[in-house]
Amino acid sequence: WQEIPEVKSQRLLEGLTPQQHHLQEALFEVITSEASYLRSLSVATSHFKGSLVLQETLTRAEVHRLFSNLQQVRDVSERFLLELEEQMDKDVFLAGLGTVALKHCPAFHRVYVPYVTNQMYQAQLMQQLMRENWRFRQVLRKLEEQPVCQRQPLKSFLVLPFQRITRLKILLENILKLALVGSELAGSISAALRAVGEIVSECNENVRRMKQTEELVLLEKQVEFVKTKSIPLISRGRWLVRAGNFSQILIQEVGVGSRPRLSTKPIHLHLFSDLLLLSRRRDDGRFSVKDYAQTSHVRAEPLKAEPLGLPNTAFLLCLSCNHRGATAEFLLKADSTAQRQEWISLI
Repeated sequence: WQEIPEVKSQRLLEGLTPQQHHLQEALFEVITSEASYLRSLSVATSHFKGSLVLQETLTRAEVHRLFSNLQQVRDVSERFLLELEEQMDKDVFLAGLGTVALKHCPAFHRVYVPYVTNQMYQAQLMQQLMRENWRFRQVLRKLEEQPVCQRQPLKSFLVLPFQRITRLKILLENILKLALVGSELAGSISAALRAVGEIVSECNENVRRMKQTEELVLLEKQVEFVKTKSIPLISRGRWLVRAGNFSQILIQEVGVGSRPRLSTKPIHLHLFSDLLLLSRRRDDGRFSVKDYAQTSHVRAEPLKAEPLGLPNTAFLLCLSCNHRGATAEFLLKADSTAQRQEWISLI
């Protein structure tokens, strides 16, 4: 900011305290960083997305999934920067920056939330293309070698939007720390910060939900309901809380006056937000479901193991209404007391 010709010629810096100077630099950084971001987005949209040679290596669906709404993200950035620069022309002190940022928040929400939500599938497609599509890999390498990329791969350009909206939040936080408490600038920056913070939170929440859904999709392909009634794992509001390996303890009576004989067999637990699955893990890595119950019908209890001759990591798992509508109990052994306590607490 201090290098701007108007600031130099009018010797504006001389009338500012060190804190006021830091504030002006923080405000100006929003503009300079947005300009740098826009240049990078332009490379991503024109050099990569706009490459007909690269598009020829992909299906239309792959192009859409890989670049998503990146062009709209770029257009929103361009309009935001234009208005910031207009604000700069009107007032070199940038007192209206918070108002401008707040005005553009609906547009930020419209483009950033869907783009960031799609990023997980974008990254998966990128990995798949690099593995399986040699023509795409070849064309991409040539594009990335061009000087305009400044040795940055396409992946780096594709993650820029989420980095930018997160950085904008940090920039606004820094400005608010330096702004005079109770000033008009502090008020407008605070309002813009709340709006941008909500966008970042929604992006994070959507990414979390997408990961949870993807986890269920992958798990559903690995689970088989052979001896029980089949149920869909993918359900609205359901997510995987924890999964773990245990040993099921089987007690075999050997006669009056003799101590029962204990044997164990592996059992795998998948605890969801509303469901518990008990399965046997097969040699091929798939899970064969033995029993399940809604979590509202499940409880786990610690045991006084020594008097019963059981391992000290044993606990009792009770299903008051399992897949058959009956009561079922499983005596389980955890790998450690910590694992036992964790699962008892979770259930």
